[in-house]
Amino acid sequence: MIVIHHNPDCGTSRNVLDIITDAGYQPIVIDYQKEGWTKAQLLALFAAADLTPKTALRVSKSPAEALGLLNEGVSDEDILQAMLNHPILVNRPIVCTSKGVKLCRPSESVLSLLDKWPAGPYYKEDGECILDADGKQVIKPD
Repeated sequence: MIVIHHNPDCGTSRNVLDIITDAGYQPIVIDYQKEGWTKAQLLALFAAADLTPKTALRVSKSPAEALGLLNEGVSDEDILQAMLNHPILVNRPIVCTSKGVKLCRPSESVLSLLDKWPAGPYYKEDGECILDADGKQVIKPD
């Protein structure tokens, strides 16, 4: 079973969902902006993915700055409460598989959670190649 906490308006989230489905999986898709979060759910996801509210906070294209969440001294509890009130503040997508839980940014990071990958060559929505013709992951030089 694969679960993706998904935002259909996010290109990275769409890429991750495409990789999962193109690999032959039928994930459970949770539109977290419609569903919202519970505190227990977020704490469990963060613990499993080795995240904190600060490291899971979406800072671009979100109200994080306007809410004062980027200021020094803001506690994880304050960020968590803001995430409950404004689900968009949680960075996405978060994917859960039998191999673990991960915030999948960049989108090809989801490959480490999958037993099978899409057939190569495979390209992301922006045209970037992530799997070559032999189905091996294309690693970008730093």
